[in-house]
Amino acid sequence: MVQLEFFPSRTMTIYIAKMFAVRIVAVLLMLVLVLQMLDLLGESGKVLGAPGNGQAQLLTYVSLRLPQLVSRFLPYSVLLATIITLMGLNQNSEVIAMKAAGLSAHQVLAPLFLVAAVTSAATFAFNERVVTRSSATLKAWQAVSYGAVPVDSGVKANVWLQDGSSVLFAKSITGPITNGGKAMVMTGPSWFRRDATGMVTEIVTANTAVYANPGWRFDAPVAFDVQSARKSALPGGQVYARSVEPAQVLISKVDADAESLPQLARSIAAVREAGHRTSELEGKWWHKLSGPLSAMLMPLLGATAAFGLARSGHMFIRAVIGMALGFAYFVVDNAALALGNFGGYPPVLAAWAPFLLFLLIGETVLIRTEE
Repeated sequence: MVQLEFFPSRTMTIYIAKMFAVRIVAVLLMLVLVLQMLDLLGESGKVLGAPGNGQAQLLTYVSLRLPQLVSRFLPYSVLLATIITLMGLNQNSEVIAMKAAGLSAHQVLAPLFLVAAVTSAATFAFNERVVTRSSATLKAWQAVSYGAVPVDSGVKANVWLQDGSSVLFAKSITGPITNGGKAMVMTGPSWFRRDATGMVTEIVTANTAVYANPGWRFDAPVAFDVQSARKSALPGGQVYARSVEPAQVLISKVDADAESLPQLARSIAAVREAGHRTSELEGKWWHKLSGPLSAMLMPLLGATAAFGLARSGHMFIRAVIGMALGFAYFVVDNAALALGNFGGYPPVLAAWAPFLLFLLIGETVLIRTEE
């Protein structure tokens, strides 16, 4: 009967699960603190370089960057915590005792799978509620060179739009496209007039621009003539880029990392209706589901550290094999997603194939090395 129970011992389950959870948190804190300090060293000069910025803005940057680091390196933390936990159990002969009591390999790993499942669910919720918002705000803040912190969660940064032969650029765009786009505001717009050969002949810049239906009305525009290299102030209210509509803003700048699952689904539908390719966005939509589940694979891929005699002298090699399998998964996952972006794989296959492949590899390695 023991073999038919996934959690045959409540005491053992709590003991291993608590040990595993503590190590996940410890490894995650170590990785995130080190990486956050290195990242802050590289960006602090840019943050403090903006007029009026100081320690408060550095703390703001950390608060926006930290969720991204936690989300990205949590699966790595689960992998390393798996190997550390299983090596400790093996060295103390606790795995041998559990197998002598009649537990199978999957029953030994069951508490780890339980904690990993909770971690996956928490990662998905954290990505949807926290990471998307912090990513959108941080990108919009970086687009204005760490100036005034944007407060609009719908900010789109560094937007390039085609206006016939000319080009319209905006450092950031806020506001919904509903109601004809009347609420949309461009910050730092630049309009590049190009001739028939594609050469830029004139650049018109302004602080802000609003949708004029059609076109975008620049506030206090300044024109720069490329041929004469002269700047001249133009009367306010000039309208440029008359062929650019608010819907093009959504189509041209969909940031999957800054949008939740429902928001990204709506963006994909809008892009598809406009006749544009959506395979890259669809792949990222599916990866929002498969990505957090990577934590579920880590106990399986790192299980080689649990089985085999510790006195055989191969413990380090088994740990290295576990780490190699785990890191190979992340490499293949990124490669498959990149191939899906280029149309090499269907979006669903690009997002889920690495997970299913390494699930089978992990099961095969576990079965072959259990004895």
